[in-house]
Order: sequence, then C-alpha cells, then structure tokens
Amino acid sequence: MDVQIDLSGRTALITGASSGLGSRFGRILAANGAKVALGARRTDRLEALAREIGPPAHPIAIDVAREADIIAGYDAAEAALGPVDTVIANAGIDGAGMMSDITEDEIERTLAINLKGAILTAREGARRMMARGTQKGRIVMVASITAFDPAPGLVAYSASKAGVVQAARSMAREWARHNICVNTISPGYIRTAINDAWFDTEAGHKQIKSFPKRRLMGEEGLDGPLLFLCSDAAEFVTGSDFVLDDGQTL
Repeated sequence: MDVQIDLSGRTALITGASSGLGSRFGRILAANGAKVALGARRTDRLEALAREIGPPAHPIAIDVAREADIIAGYDAAEAALGPVDTVIANAGIDGAGMMSDITEDEIERTLAINLKGAILTAREGARRMMARGTQKGRIVMVASITAFDPAPGLVAYSASKAGVVQAARSMAREWARHNICVNTISPGYIRTAINDAWFDTEAGHKQIKSFPKRRLMGEEGLDGPLLFLCSDAAEFVTGSDFVLDDGQTL
C-alpha cells in the first residue's frame, strides 16, 4: 500500500522496532517525513535498520519491562532527535502455550512486556509531552484482535492485549485536556517472526482457511491507519480502537 501522509516535524519513538511490524513502522513513518527513534533490546538489528532508513532514524536500547530502561531510552532519543511527540508502543511477545501448561514465569513475562511495558512506554511519553505543553501529542498502542476474539493457546497474550485496549481508553480520558490523543490498533493475523512456524503447520493452514478471505493479512494493511493516527489529521480521534483484520473476525 503506497500511503502518503505528511509527518514532517514529528519525532516518533517506536518500541519493538528490531523486527516485524515495528521495523515496518519505522520505515513507513520515516518515509513520510518523521524522525524515528527505533527502540528494542536487539541493538545490532536496530543499527542495521537505522542505516537502511538513513539520517531520520536513530537506534536506542530499550527493554520495556524495565521502567529505568524506558526513561533512558527516551533520554537517548531526545538527545539525538529532539522532543518526542509521537509514541508507538509496539513491543510484545506471544506468550504462546495452553493455559494448563504455561508456567507462571511465562505468564508474568508476557504481561510485563505486552501490558506493563506498553503502559509505561505511553506514560513516559505523555509525561514529557505534558511537561513541554505539547499541542499535538500522539500515542498509538498496538493491541490485537485476540483482545476480544477468543484465542486458545494465547490466553496470557489475549489478556495482555485486552488490557492494552482498556488502558489506552483510560489514558486517553486522563490526558485529553493535555492535547494527547491515545488510540489502539488491533491487527488481525499477519505472518511475522512470532508466528511464522505456526502458519506453516497443518493446523495453521486450517486456521487460514477459516478466515472469510482465506488468507493472512498483509502488514501493509496497517500503514494508512497508523500514519493517520500519528498525523495532525487525527486531532479529534482519541480513545478509539481500530480493528484492522481483513475481516478475519467476521
């Protein structure tokens, strides 16, 4: 999808940017004029992506499960690129496993990264925007259709994403008078490194055939909505969840 929305003058911090959707988000925001701080734990991949994108991009080390890391990441991003006015809270793990088998540590890690990490990432960005009196703050949190569509084998993941949707709505209400728009996107199933092996199995093929269009969604389907939500045009959009699933939940 070739979508063009002018994000010139915006500085975005993107978590989970070392692979998958996060790396695409970095490319698409930069291609539309934004400066992008690429955050993740795997800094070698971030550095390669930043070289690919060019001068508008800067790699930063962030482990979203640790608030100190998030604060340090924002400090590094703003030292390199200037004040952050756009946040994409995208970092996540799948936490896959049947609930009868998954360990307590796996549940805690899924919630720590997917839910706590997203909330802390949004909060630190908002704190800085409010301190500066930002007039056009944008926060986009990445949820999932599993937030409302049952997904056996992904209970902890689904719970974390449902939490992201409600946390975003509540933060949107808290920060509305500070001119910070907070929204979520809930993608359908897209082939990424997180699920690639599953969709190559017989059960994965069966799942794909169960979708109305009998296909996986292309990651480019997120480009337009994401760019819109990061732009000045989204001034009157906050507390909303955008389901982008190619009809998979119909």
